Formats: sequence, C-alpha cells, structure tokens
Amino acid sequence: MMQANIVYAPARGADYFALAGDAPVAPVVSIFADRAHLRADLRSDVEAAGMRVSACDSVAALVSDHPLALGDVVFLDCPQLDAAAMAALTRLDVRATKTDAQLVVSTSLDVLDEVFSCLSGASVQLLVEPSRADRVIALGRALAAIPNLRVRELSEEDRLALLRLTEQVSQVASRLDRLTTGGEQAAGSAFRFESPGSDFKGEKGDGSSDRLVRATRPGLPDPRLVRRIIRQRQLRARFFDGELFADPAWDMLLDLTAARAEHERVSVTSLCIASGVPPTTALRWIGQLTEAGLVERIEDEADRRRAFIALTDKAADGMARYFAELGRDAGRLV
Repeated sequence: MMQANIVYAPARGADYFALAGDAPVAPVVSIFADRAHLRADLRSDVEAAGMRVSACDSVAALVSDHPLALGDVVFLDCPQLDAAAMAALTRLDVRATKTDAQLVVSTSLDVLDEVFSCLSGASVQLLVEPSRADRVIALGRALAAIPNLRVRELSEEDRLALLRLTEQVSQVASRLDRLTTGGEQAAGSAFRFESPGSDFKGEKGDGSSDRLVRATRPGLPDPRLVRRIIRQRQLRARFFDGELFADPAWDMLLDLTAARAEHERVSVTSLCIASGVPPTTALRWIGQLTEAGLVERIEDEADRRRAFIALTDKAADGMARYFAELGRDAGRLV
C-alpha cells in the first residue's frame, strides 16, 4: 500500500500542511462560540498549528440570513441549548454532512444528551467541558480525518494504542494546566481511526475452501450478575487511584449488556458515567466502539430529540459467548 507523507512548507510565518509533491495547503477552520475569550484561544491555537481561520463568530452566525461558509473543520461551542442553539446545531449538522466538514462540538454534561441527538449525520467529536488541551487534541484528530491529509491506514492495534496515547496526553496536559496559570497549553497528536474488518475467522473444512463456523448463540447473562461485576469493579476506586484500572471500553460494554438484558435504554450521558472516565474521554471510546461495530446509535421513535446507545447484535453475541465460556466463574469476576 502506498503511504502518503505529510510535509511542512513555511509560508507567511506559519507551517502549512501539504501532501508530499503537492503545493502547500492550509486546512481551513471555522469557529463559532459566544464566549469571546474562547474564540480568541481557538484562533490562536488554530493559527499556531498552521491552519487558517475562515470564520470566527458567534453561534447566531450559523442561522443568519447569509450564513458563513464552513471550513474543513468546524468548532462549535454550545454549553447551553436553547431554541436558537438547537436550530444552529441542526442546521450545522446538515451543512457539515453535505460538505464533509469535520465537526468539533464542546458542550456541558447537563445538555450532552440533547446535543448528541441533534448531531446525527456529520463526522463529529463531542467534548464535555474540555480544557484547552482537549480542544487542541480534538482539532488535531479532525485534521487527520480530512481525506487529502490522511497519513496512512492504521491497524487495529495501532488505533487502540493511539487512542490510549491520546488519553495520556490529555491527562498530562490537564495536570500541567493545574500546575501553571496563563501559560501555553499542551498540544496533542492527531489520530485517525478506521473501521476494522470482521473479527470472525474462517476454519478449514473437509474441502480446500474456508468456511465460517458459528454455533448457536447462548442467551445474555443474568443482568443481576453483570451489575454485581460492575459494582465490584467500581469498588476498587475506594482504595486505589481509579486511573490505575481505567478500562472504559469494557465498563461500557458491561453496562450495555446489563441494559440489553433488562430491556432498558441507555443515554449517552449515562454511558459516559458508567465508563468511569471523564466524559470527553468516554465519548472518544464510544466513537471507537461505534467504528468497531460494537455499539450503535438508536433514535427514539417517539421523540426525535432523543437518541440512545445500544449493543449491536455482533457485540451482544460476543458478550453472550464470553459469559457462557466463563460459566459459574463469572460471579467471581472483577
């Protein structure tokens, strides 16, 4: 497979990103936020990274009679969600989907579910009450997702390693934020995660061709057992630093397994809490689980303003087989 290389070409005092052999290209970023200091910080970070700001305005500019053009990456700050902000989000979702723009939306935990339900089509990263470092990392990941700047295809192992590295960068940057005041914030790496292939492997039969072997799926485990395992895992945080045992993907799969067995629906906010990590980190993992085909977004048929997260059939099959394999030992899991 051919590998495209990113090079830097100095221009007007900034480093502009370009594909090797092409003319220098500066990705364009649009910023919409009602808080003036946030717009200033974002503009500074975007320009320092060699990207160009095409618009830096209030959220209302998205729903004006003459809306501004969108850049390759759009950052929207929406800590509260009134009727005007909801209209702006919905319109932005449609426009970004049509133009293939990458969205980065920051919000608060109080309105996370409502914001999540408004963003159904576009490629979006959701941040919850992010630090400046979180925003820089998200912009870097959005940059890596721009098609003509894609670096290379990553293996499943690479994707997970980079996702964990993103978390570590964010944690270190947050600690630096607490130790310093007014200094430059730590920037993060830009990552691109692609959807993995099927996880089912062929098995040799009597003939020369491979065949797919799938046994009858066992039922899901007793939800009371799964809830007990979740409580046992959470108990560790009373005696040790919770970051030592952070495993958000597995904690979310356990919570969704119990909910599916209980015929309950899980909101994105509830799932973030179940993950045991900060909401922005949890949302990154939800994105990874979605791309891996393990969780999916479910629209509320009765109320289009709501959406939920659920296990896919593929994930439910895997969890059922896992607990069936453990048998009686499952009750001693932590």
